[in-house]
Amino acid sequence: MPKKYIVRLSEDERNQLRAVIKKLSGSSQKVRRAQILLKADAGGSNWTDEHIAEAFSCRTKTVENIRKRLIERGFDETLNGAQRRSPSVAKLLDGKQEAQVIALHLGEPPSGDASWSLRLLARKVVELGIAESVSHETLRQMLKKTA
Repeated sequence: MPKKYIVRLSEDERNQLRAVIKKLSGSSQKVRRAQILLKADAGGSNWTDEHIAEAFSCRTKTVENIRKRLIERGFDETLNGAQRRSPSVAKLLDGKQEAQVIALHLGEPPSGDASWSLRLLARKVVELGIAESVSHETLRQMLKKTA
């Protein structure tokens, strides 16, 4: 079956890959990706996927995925890997609301309770209109960092 994604590297890209392999710079995954790309290059070695997989102790699917990533996402992302995006966590309570929750927590618990439970505190925060909605876990994390 003909290859769908054919690797064609420029001379500059080949030199960059050779430098990564020679210096062993970066992670072991980066070095392995560099080796695979060099061997898969149509203008260079042009090895088969099976031969590359055998030489570098990986699956042929790994080689195929690296070829595909090079074509779809570019050289830099293929070599260095995709950058992880940190989840955007919006702060649920602002400083004023946190101060009100802390004051409530330090105050007297409702009659019939010895102390504030997190779930009880969450219900009271919503009941008093301090926040529209809040989970007990949010309050736990907020109280933990101020304790």
